[in-house]
Amino acid sequence: MKTDIILCGVGGQGILSIATIIGEAAMKEGLYIKQAEVHGMSQRGGDVQSNLRISSTPIHSDLIGDGQADVIISMEPMEALRYLPYLNKENGWIITSSVPFVNIPNYPDMELIKSEYAKMKNTISIDIEKMAKDNGIARSANVILLGAALKAIGIERDKVENAIRTVFGRKGENVVEANIKALAIGIEAGK
Repeated sequence: MKTDIILCGVGGQGILSIATIIGEAAMKEGLYIKQAEVHGMSQRGGDVQSNLRISSTPIHSDLIGDGQADVIISMEPMEALRYLPYLNKENGWIITSSVPFVNIPNYPDMELIKSEYAKMKNTISIDIEKMAKDNGIARSANVILLGAALKAIGIERDKVENAIRTVFGRKGENVVEANIKALAIGIEAGK
């Protein structure tokens, strides 16, 4: 088993929380994991990106090369487009929020972004913010996206639920349950 994941988005969207949940689940499954993070100007709405490599055999590098990513999980459509050169075009997955976070004056036209996604074999684009708000879990949109990506990642649902309990446990049962609910919503949306 080997899965190379690029997580990307804008500062404050919960990318590093997704990485922590996946990492915790992978370790509980006895897998090897390497992670590299780029925070950039994350405090000011800048690019946040994390390379996450999971394998049943030892991993020698924490960076993912061009054309090597199995999955791009993006909290923001333009950010997925930015990392598209890293995606394995044969069978890689893009799982992204469909709603842009427009924080720059020359944000690309959404039709251009959608046309690039249409060239890919496996793409899931969903409005995670709306799903989160409609279900009363506005702060868990990132975990909805994780749920939609679960089949592409290859880690069992119960391992991810247990990781959510571990990662968010200190924040209380309400936060844990909101995130488990978000995971279930995302799994359904990703079908």
